[in-house]
Amino acid sequence: MTDTRENWTSRSGFIIAAVGSAVGLGNIWRFPYVAYENGGGAFLIPYLIALITAGLPLLFLDYATGHKSNNSPPKAYRALFKGGETLGWWQVCVCIVIGLYYASVLTWAGSYVYFSVGQMWGSDPEAFFFKTYLQTSEATGFDLRFVTNIFWPLVGIWMLTLVILYGGVKKGVELSNKIFMPLLFVLFTILVIQSLRLPGAVEGLNAFFTPNWSKMMDYKVWLAAYGHTFFSLSVGFGIMVTYASYLKPKTDLTGSGLIVGFANASTEILAGIGIFAALGFMAVSAGKPVDQVVSGGIGLAFIAFPKIISSLGSGADLFGILFFASLFVAGISSMVSILEVPIAAMQDKLKWGRKKAVTIIGGGSAIVSVFLFSSVNAIKLVDIVDHFINNIGIIGGALISIISIAWFKRSALIELRNHVNRISTIQLGKGWDFTLTVITSMILLITLTMTIYHLITEGYDSYSMSMQLMFGWGCVIFCGVIAVILSQMKDREEL
Repeated sequence: MTDTRENWTSRSGFIIAAVGSAVGLGNIWRFPYVAYENGGGAFLIPYLIALITAGLPLLFLDYATGHKSNNSPPKAYRALFKGGETLGWWQVCVCIVIGLYYASVLTWAGSYVYFSVGQMWGSDPEAFFFKTYLQTSEATGFDLRFVTNIFWPLVGIWMLTLVILYGGVKKGVELSNKIFMPLLFVLFTILVIQSLRLPGAVEGLNAFFTPNWSKMMDYKVWLAAYGHTFFSLSVGFGIMVTYASYLKPKTDLTGSGLIVGFANASTEILAGIGIFAALGFMAVSAGKPVDQVVSGGIGLAFIAFPKIISSLGSGADLFGILFFASLFVAGISSMVSILEVPIAAMQDKLKWGRKKAVTIIGGGSAIVSVFLFSSVNAIKLVDIVDHFINNIGIIGGALISIISIAWFKRSALIELRNHVNRISTIQLGKGWDFTLTVITSMILLITLTMTIYHLITEGYDSYSMSMQLMFGWGCVIFCGVIAVILSQMKDREEL
């Protein structure tokens, strides 16, 4: 017996859940380090351009696709064009891969709730994070050694995620967002204000907001901007298609999309201000330039923010606990949204009940995630998988969806636009068609082509080729193979 497909309790419930998916660890963990590695202020302009020319148009496309079909990505795309189900399953697989490593970063955030007591990171948060906590291996290849203090928290993260998913759309996803998202915004705003009061904050802000125009000519900056926009907004890999499918028939899609898009962008810029203000403080304290006080990479938020918290004096412990707890729960909301895609897809495809889908999809992902990301390779694997799955998996899926609909099935694009306009206050016109058909698709095509060329000819960073082949290209191949296999299976009702 199958479960009846759920709906959000209201439009506001959907918006909060969508914002919860978009605003999370990606804003505070990912955006600052992506900006940091791509020229600071030079990154803001490509990022805002990417949001307008690709992020929002694709967000509307995802909303329209999911809401009109009332189905998860495989069935939603299948209803639009031939071969669409394969694309839908590609996006489902991308979500599975992202969920595997996102749980690892979420574990770090949860662990820092405990580390905030007495500021266990001490006077050198960077050494504590990489050496003491993660125990990062110096080996170039895959190291199977497990880190106990990561293993058990990671198991706990997956257990909590499964419990929320078992609760369903209303009692699990929506309720958790309504409780913790407001708390996150309040605490994070207070923390950023505190960082701006630190000595040297201006130096960090100068590094963040001063554009390096020569850096703008580097195509890698633009690749990073578009890749991050898709990851952060949760577009191009099935989340918003799935979330929109739970909406009631009459819902203002464009109004909701604008709220989600700009709430997400505002939070990311706020996160950048907080992080770079902290970097300025650290630079002045160490007597070094901003770019020398901390190594770039995904540990930035776990190095700069502890420094801010330690500067608070009395009450720092409590504030650290509340902040990382809120960040942790915001990450949980994103984690849940990621896994909701494959769960909904298997429910639609095989008519599984929710509990069965959560157990098989969530439980299987948990086993793989715990095995891979509780090792001394954790941060390396997160970096490699994140780079490949974002720049090929998400961008590739988004490009194929646009080309298939806007180039070869124009009637479907017009049908989607008319559907949105019938129920939305802000109307989509031919400008939306043009943006998707020409601007967004061309940018994505160039971005994807250059990314693949660069990875084939130069590889990614200094990681060994074996690690890149196994965990980078391996994830891409996995998505493609599984997508084809699942698309060839008949739906349960067809058997």
